[in-house]
Amino acid sequence: MGFELGPVARARGVGLVVFGAIPSTNDEAKALALAGERGPLWVVAARQTAGRGRLGRSWISSPGNLYASLILSGAFRPEVAPQLGFVAGVALLQALAAAAPGAAFALKWPNDLLLERAKLGGILVEGANGSGGFAVVVGIGVNCASAPEGLPYPARALSSLGPAAPSAGDVLTRLSDAFTLLLDIWAEGSGFAEIRRLWLGGAAGLGETVRLSLAGGEEALGRFEGLDAGGRLILRSEAGERVIDAGDVFLAHGEAGVLEPSGKNS
Repeated sequence: MGFELGPVARARGVGLVVFGAIPSTNDEAKALALAGERGPLWVVAARQTAGRGRLGRSWISSPGNLYASLILSGAFRPEVAPQLGFVAGVALLQALAAAAPGAAFALKWPNDLLLERAKLGGILVEGANGSGGFAVVVGIGVNCASAPEGLPYPARALSSLGPAAPSAGDVLTRLSDAFTLLLDIWAEGSGFAEIRRLWLGGAAGLGETVRLSLAGGEEALGRFEGLDAGGRLILRSEAGERVIDAGDVFLAHGEAGVLEPSGKNS
């Protein structure tokens, strides 16, 4: 499987290193950042042997899917680094909309990519404070060839779209260009309002009743009203408006509007 950056990314000097199999692209990228790599550099693997998602959850890493991490650094403050997860989400949405026009892609707060309300991919943002200063690693996984089975929520792969479905290489090429251009808009945090607008334009469940699984086993039910200026989810219930810093969102599925069961994401 070949991986190449898009023409915009190449022209901007973005780097790419490709591995056959490594434990985790995020761990490899963090090690490079801690050793002084400043990026922008994409670290890509054909397969991961110890992939992980948000909150340390395992990420099932079958061959043929996309496993990529982007090292970034700059003048932005560490506290705005989580905004890069929204930049990544919009970049994925734009890349896939171009690669597979007509398919129903969407973003689920805070870090999931959906295809027809089934999980297609995820994003993991981590900081690395190494010898060259503070850097951020944005990890991205997309089910291109296959999706894991036996999960407590629906999952899909791009291959389910048919023979013309984009490959992992196709997705990376388009993603690298989209991400490069969106970083210009983000402008190290000063342009987050526009990123937030673009993200909400592709948000799953906006204006609908959702359930959130929060820290300590708490669950909250209410209407997904949007995101605040910092990217936190705004939930409205009979008790009033609540701003959520972190949690898992569960959407309604089917004509009956049944909320998917709670469960830990891969």
